[in-house]
Amino acid sequence: MKFKIFRVGLVALILCGALFASPDVSAQWRRRAYTPAPQPAPQRGVDSRLMAMAQQYSGDRFQFEAQTPRGVRVYAVSRPRPEALRAIDSGLTELFAIAARHGYRQELNYSDYTVFIGRADRDRDSAGAYSPDIAIGAAQYAGSVYDKGGYVYAAGMVLSMEPAAFLVAEHERDFQRIANVARYEGEHIILYHNDRRLFQQTYDHSRGGGHPILQ
Repeated sequence: MKFKIFRVGLVALILCGALFASPDVSAQWRRRAYTPAPQPAPQRGVDSRLMAMAQQYSGDRFQFEAQTPRGVRVYAVSRPRPEALRAIDSGLTELFAIAARHGYRQELNYSDYTVFIGRADRDRDSAGAYSPDIAIGAAQYAGSVYDKGGYVYAAGMVLSMEPAAFLVAEHERDFQRIANVARYEGEHIILYHNDRRLFQQTYDHSRGGGHPILQ
């Protein structure tokens, strides 16, 4: 996944993340170009730069605003299913418990997080299994098993460390997969705020490694 780090301003763009990819080089990449519409996506409680970034990378307009039962802010292309909202909470709950066992204290509040739910660029992997994923540029994953010809498929993408935000693909079923993505994307954010050394060692999976990072 890609993420940008916001602090006072925009600092960096890094490709990293929990890739649910398969070596299917014949897959078609349906990257959508974002075209601004007359009515802007809701931005009542979200940083306008963060919203613009999510729209740019996904090609979507996030017209629906919601909140999970535990307080995660959610922006989605269609009305989020209750199962998806509960799954986001479930993944973060698991992550927060593990992070606390490691002695981490920062970014362990649900209200710290914003999640964007965008349309998937594919809904099945090369084996035919249900796998809603987002297509993003290959960058340092070029030439790896993940490379599909200049792009890779990712289940999610971290957009920002400050504020904590990530993008996931819309699911119609298998909501446990959304829980897993929330847990895995959240690991990078937790590590950035609590263990910068381990963050630097694990943010880029192009050289191997994967999730879960924290056990």
